[in-house]
Amino acid sequence: MKKNFYYAFAFMALIATACNQSPKGAKTEATAENQVQEVEGGQYATACNHQTKIFWKGSKPGGEHNGIIKIKEGGKFLLNEGKLVGGEFIIDMNSIVDLDIADADMNAKLVGHLKSADFFNVDSFPEATFVIASIESLSDVPEFTHTIKGNLTMKGITKGISFKAKVSVVDGNVSATSEEFVLDRTQWNVNYGSKSIFKELKDKFINDEFSLKIEAYSMK
Repeated sequence: MKKNFYYAFAFMALIATACNQSPKGAKTEATAENQVQEVEGGQYATACNHQTKIFWKGSKPGGEHNGIIKIKEGGKFLLNEGKLVGGEFIIDMNSIVDLDIADADMNAKLVGHLKSADFFNVDSFPEATFVIASIESLSDVPEFTHTIKGNLTMKGITKGISFKAKVSVVDGNVSATSEEFVLDRTQWNVNYGSKSIFKELKDKFINDEFSLKIEAYSMK
């Protein structure tokens, strides 16, 4: 009986530990705003807002949620001599979708909460932006070709970030897929349920870290 209790307790402890983990991915430190590299003689390729997606994932004790966000029309890649050198993208914060909750009412409740003032305050900040500041080629990471540095603006706060990506430019058509990378949401004043800010939360918290993965394409 004691052995069975021990195994049950160990199993529950393992589940609790797993559910307390932050989303997996390369941790990216938010920095001061990156200086945008100036390019002369470049040309723009329009970003496809239908194909381009930003995958997100957040977690808390007890589980995690994941979904997508889309960009608005008007996004663009900057090319120079057949290489990607910059770009500007407008993120539609009203397009937040959850993909893991099957129940329609529960799904709508979560998405509504994410859009509320507790999180991204979409009524006041319906758009976020990402501007590519510079791109550096990689030679020692087989699955990725470049490191992209840029500036992410959410809730009126701009921070510099960087991540690895596989970038391809063929006949002026661009595709770019990033690694899954992890950011600290409190750097953009998304503080709801943060144990690092509200010390009294105990196990009623939401992890500060959330992950993003970007798949971006130009219009053909």
